[in-house]
Amino acid sequence: MANPYVPHPAVIKEIKTETRDTKTFRLEFLDENVKKAYQFKPGQFNMVGVFGVGEAPFSITSNPDEKEYFEHTIRAVGNVTNTIHKLKEGDILWVRGPYGRPWPIEEAKGKNILIVAGGLGLAPLRPVIYYIANHRDEFGHVEVLYGARTPLDMLYRSEMDEWRKIKDFTLRLTVDMVPEGVEWEHRVGVVTVLFEEMDSRPENTVVMVCGPEIMMHFVVKGLVERGFAKNQIYLSMERRMHCGIGKCGHCQIGSKFVCRDGPVFTFEEVEPLPDKIV
Repeated sequence: MANPYVPHPAVIKEIKTETRDTKTFRLEFLDENVKKAYQFKPGQFNMVGVFGVGEAPFSITSNPDEKEYFEHTIRAVGNVTNTIHKLKEGDILWVRGPYGRPWPIEEAKGKNILIVAGGLGLAPLRPVIYYIANHRDEFGHVEVLYGARTPLDMLYRSEMDEWRKIKDFTLRLTVDMVPEGVEWEHRVGVVTVLFEEMDSRPENTVVMVCGPEIMMHFVVKGLVERGFAKNQIYLSMERRMHCGIGKCGHCQIGSKFVCRDGPVFTFEEVEPLPDKIV
């Protein structure tokens, strides 16, 4: 059995600036055998590190059907992420994974899908959008509600026109505020204001939610009030993870380990936990 703590070197093939503090890194494993064997499901994460600095968990944000490379969208917020942001194409990162429980793609087949994301929370859901586009006939209507702080803080803006071309796919956008001089033609307000115009209904629908915990709290509250069942709402929780495989205990909440039992949970699973997640 391979040692789960041993990372593999991956070269940075491309860096794309998403916002003032967020970049998407396209990576490729150097070892051809590792590259061929690597596959992930939407919602899983890798542990990504820089020797001498540390490692941290990051959602895999690329197309799950793409075999040549994988991507991570990373915001610069601490020592590890600030160091990664200083790297250039051709530099090496050390990666182990994938880990974790993915989004319920198999359970969602034949059903409608509602995606609700806030800020960086769109990153773990990007692979779901890719997967749906690649396997469009396997799903019903798809609706994405996405909110960010300002228009300039929105992820994947260059891809949204392509998303809108996906069959039976609706994208609704909102921002908390619009800076002076910035053009914006969509809603203003927290992401739950989009509930007023969304098409999605509880019947035959799977809901996937990711964003700041306070945002997820109000999203879940609003969805339950609209008749969505607690077991049809899935949340991605990524906090306090350290080892990635449920050994260190840093991410334990009650009987659950976020890295091993999640990061994707149903609201029904997390609601009774002692340390309230949402």
